[in-house]
Amino acid sequence: MKKILFVCVENAGRSQMAEAFFKKYLSSGFQPISAGTKPAAKVNPIVVQAMKEIGIDIEDNSPQNISQQMMDEAQITVNMGCMDKESCPALFLKDVIDWQIQDPKGKSIEKVRIIRDQIEQKVKNFIDSMSKGESIG
Repeated sequence: MKKILFVCVENAGRSQMAEAFFKKYLSSGFQPISAGTKPAAKVNPIVVQAMKEIGIDIEDNSPQNISQQMMDEAQITVNMGCMDKESCPALFLKDVIDWQIQDPKGKSIEKVRIIRDQIEQKVKNFIDSMSKGESIG
């Protein structure tokens, strides 16, 4: 089972959406995981709402702290982008892909929908590249 790790600071929005989309679109043999360097208490409710609008329920997901084991076991690590430079997961990881996606925290539902759709497209492209055996980045 190849593990794909999606990381951001709070693990409350972007990485949760990426994990959910990867689960929706992936082929067998892969396990997506999301985590953060400073996990929030719960998934961002606006993110939950935006995902429910397209039939994906992440309401019961819990943000989790990134562990050394997760980093060691990940085949590929994707950083969602960093606004908090001191806690940016990319500082602690090597060979990380950075998607540079805007943080949905504090954004309106309209902006979160745009971010959601960007993440969905990135995940689809990512899976497509993996299935073709291309280098991913």
